[in-house]
Amino acid sequence: MSAKVLERFPAGAPRGSWPAEEYAAARRAEGEPATVVMDLKSDAFLVVVEAQEEGGRA
Repeated sequence: MSAKVLERFPAGAPRGSWPAEEYAAARRAEGEPATVVMDLKSDAFLVVVEAQEEGGRA
C-alpha cells in the first residue's frame, strides 16, 4: 500500500488530547478517508490517505 501523508503530530500530546484523531475525523467528515498511523522511527502520529497509483489502479 502506498500512502500520502496529510499531516504529522508529535506523539507527546498532553494527556487526554488526540490531535491526530481529531484532524483525521475532520478530514473524514469532508469525505476524505483519512487514517491515523504511528511512525515509530520519528515518534509521531501520521494522518494518511491511500495514494492513487498511476494508470487508474488503486
